[in-house]
Amino acid sequence: MTELLFRDDAYQTAADCCVIGHTPEGGIVVDRSIFYATGGGQPGDSGLLDWGAARVPIATALKVDAGIALVPAEPVAMPPVGAAARQLIDWTRRHRHMRIHTALHLLSVVIPLPVTGGQIGADKGRLDFDMPEPPGDAAALEEALNSLIARDLIVSDEWITDAELLANPGLVKTMSVRPPMGQGRVRLVRITDGDTLVDLQPCGGTHVRRTSEIGRIEIGKIENKGRQNRRVTITLA
Repeated sequence: MTELLFRDDAYQTAADCCVIGHTPEGGIVVDRSIFYATGGGQPGDSGLLDWGAARVPIATALKVDAGIALVPAEPVAMPPVGAAARQLIDWTRRHRHMRIHTALHLLSVVIPLPVTGGQIGADKGRLDFDMPEPPGDAAALEEALNSLIARDLIVSDEWITDAELLANPGLVKTMSVRPPMGQGRVRLVRITDGDTLVDLQPCGGTHVRRTSEIGRIEIGKIENKGRQNRRVTITLA
């Protein structure tokens, strides 16, 4: 299985790896990956893969049975299994995903309602909430969100067992997507202000280390997506 380097250090932008397989669709499976694979509403990373004299643009990364497959932006000759390679991610795009993702965690603090869906992009992101009525003052929500960001909160992670998560169902904010279980442990992302806990929820994505990295956020449209479903969109200012 692929070693998930991005999970230990979301700021790592380059790493050596070994090709361990290919997918029928033309993906390159590697033994260790700094590329985040599409999942949980977050897109897979893009970047480059070098091996031998070849340099191939990577469009995205996907989860496969053997771990993570890097998907070339166009059909290429596959590197042989066992080939040494070097990965480089598009850091600008990754960091924007990290900023949006952490901001969405804070949005779920500002709007403390069950989350029914979400999506992360390089410029904007959104959460869908189980919200029968629209919020009264979007400007006040935006100010509350930016006030949290400006506090320069610390973002860290920890691991708990599957059993511990089952014993604490309130940690799960998402109604439509359940955290990955079955491997014995689940990763939690924690946001704190000193000793004060601001947010704690299961998450496998990449995040900034401190909320001040996010910068100012603007709240855009708040859309009705069903009888009790409201979509709140945020953008990087």
